[in-house]
Amino acid sequence: MDLKLKDVAELLNVSETTIRRWISDSKIPYYRLNHQFRFSRNEIESWVLSCKQDGDFSPFNKEECVEEPVKERLGTQQFGLYRAVHKGGVYDRVPGETKEEVIRAAMQLIAHDVGLDADVITELLLDREKLMPTALSNGVGVPHTRDFLLQESYDVVVIVFPEHPIQYGALDNEPVHTLFFLFACDDKRHLHLLAKLAHLSSKPENLEFMREHPTKAELLEYIKNWETSIRPVGSRELTNVS
Repeated sequence: MDLKLKDVAELLNVSETTIRRWISDSKIPYYRLNHQFRFSRNEIESWVLSCKQDGDFSPFNKEECVEEPVKERLGTQQFGLYRAVHKGGVYDRVPGETKEEVIRAAMQLIAHDVGLDADVITELLLDREKLMPTALSNGVGVPHTRDFLLQESYDVVVIVFPEHPIQYGALDNEPVHTLFFLFACDDKRHLHLLAKLAHLSSKPENLEFMREHPTKAELLEYIKNWETSIRPVGSRELTNVS
């Protein structure tokens, strides 16, 4: 799926000027089509997963996410994570010594509640992990499939706390203590939720909260307050660049 510059800016909650700067600095994958910037859905997903969440560059740091607020975008995306978690659930102390074992055990608990076949969705999730680990930095993973989309009009995020932190192939080599299983109903909402989870996991205070294994009610309240605190940004068109 092709994404336009405006699409990527909205999905990542940064200004179009920021995206243009990342392009200029070769920090984000893109290509040109008819002299306009275009972005591959799969490449942007891989980019979000592989970006540093701290250090010299993070696409979700404070400076980027509040740059140039032209007009607020308080549409359906603002509380998208809250609604997806509300549709999902929270499972604590899920057993397993490896990533594969935890995913299989989690799907036995989750699949029926979201109307999926446990064995089929497990294999799709594991196939995705073989392509590239879905771990973010700082002990958080976002298991999801490559192509599967929910046949519903809503998204689902299910939080799983493994019984023990597990090795997950993360770029920072940190074991994963929290898993956000992501099931979206369209590509753009999938990318938006993935970017939002990356933003959430980049903040030390959010990670500390997750390590406490909160209940679903506690998580929903926390996520609602966190999403409220995110300052939406608008976009400013530049006339000299497509």
